[in-house]
Amino acid sequence: MKTTITNKSVQTKLRYIAAKDGAHAIYNYRPRPGEPDLSTKYIEPEYRDYDVEVNDIRASEQAFSLDNQGLAVVPLSSTLEDYYNDTQVRAIYMPEVEALVKQATGAKRVHAFDYNVRCESYSEQKKYMARKPVRFVHNDYTDASGPQRVKDIMGDDANELLKNRFAVINVWTPIVGPVLRTPLAVCDASTMQQSDFIDTALLYRDRTGQIQMVTHQPAHRWYYLSEMTADEALLLKCFDSEQDGCARYTAHTAFDDPNTPGDAPDRQSIEVRTLAFFD
Repeated sequence: MKTTITNKSVQTKLRYIAAKDGAHAIYNYRPRPGEPDLSTKYIEPEYRDYDVEVNDIRASEQAFSLDNQGLAVVPLSSTLEDYYNDTQVRAIYMPEVEALVKQATGAKRVHAFDYNVRCESYSEQKKYMARKPVRFVHNDYTDASGPQRVKDIMGDDANELLKNRFAVINVWTPIVGPVLRTPLAVCDASTMQQSDFIDTALLYRDRTGQIQMVTHQPAHRWYYLSEMTADEALLLKCFDSEQDGCARYTAHTAFDDPNTPGDAPDRQSIEVRTLAFFD
């Protein structure tokens, strides 16, 4: 299908957490008979859809940076041939992403530690371990889970690395472009307050993680990159240990563009999470 990139803003609905009070959690497994019932300790999130304008980065005069808006757009060139081949992704793509983040941030050391591929139809078909796009506003790490990830991954180096600034940077890019269905929306971090974020437990059978849900505020300003291609990457700062006024978290979500052509293919994307360590 032939497409033409057009600069446009989108009127759509984004899904935020509705309630702020209480200890929230998301189950990532179904408790079996005899397993602890954590429903008495946690509240499963309730959501509410809000009308939101998502602005096209291509048409914006705004200058975007990881430290100010929590996001940046950078060119990406990869030699990877098969994004659904785990061995190739880890051997070829993740080192490429490490080099990209190091160049973009000036970090002394970058470690790519995890990745996801997403496609709605592949997820439903249980192909390639693909997941569905996430359709609620969230951020991937908290003041607790960010440092914990360093401890989990960096082994004996963790304590020394945690003495200095570090950040969790998500590198998001299409596998096949242009993206026409369920693009990614990112909120300008400078339009958000600390109180907008709600720490939320992620319950697994063998561990408990933590992310941030987000409460709606009219001041939030949202952006996306229209018809994003596979040679473009969105960098999202999901956590920063620095507390000098720079962006520390970046809220994001997939969204439905009401102008999407009926025959548009499902979005295929890959996101790599990296730890960036600074002097």
